[in-house]
Amino acid sequence: MANKTANVNARVEEDVKKEAEGILNEMGIPVSVGINMFYRQIIYCHGLPFRPVVPNNTPKALSDMSREEFDARMAAGLADAKAGRGLPVDEAFEQLLDGLVDKAVVNE
Repeated sequence: MANKTANVNARVEEDVKKEAEGILNEMGIPVSVGINMFYRQIIYCHGLPFRPVVPNNTPKALSDMSREEFDARMAAGLADAKAGRGLPVDEAFEQLLDGLVDKAVVNE
């Protein structure tokens, strides 16, 4: 294992820190390992390992959208597909079903 000699000091919101550390603890991952994993993913991805987005109240149903909103969402989806940002349909369904199974187990 590599010798860890560098420190990271960062100021974060207390509630965010507590929640993140609680989740890492439930997973059995020390905070320093979690941070090291995040840094490694930044290196591997040459950027953030996720796409930052601003949550919004995106309409869930077609009936709740204007034609312009629908067209914009379809155009964004097509652009993602052309850029290779997507999953094969079998992988997408597998992830969807895994998520449903996970939620069902949690809710029991």
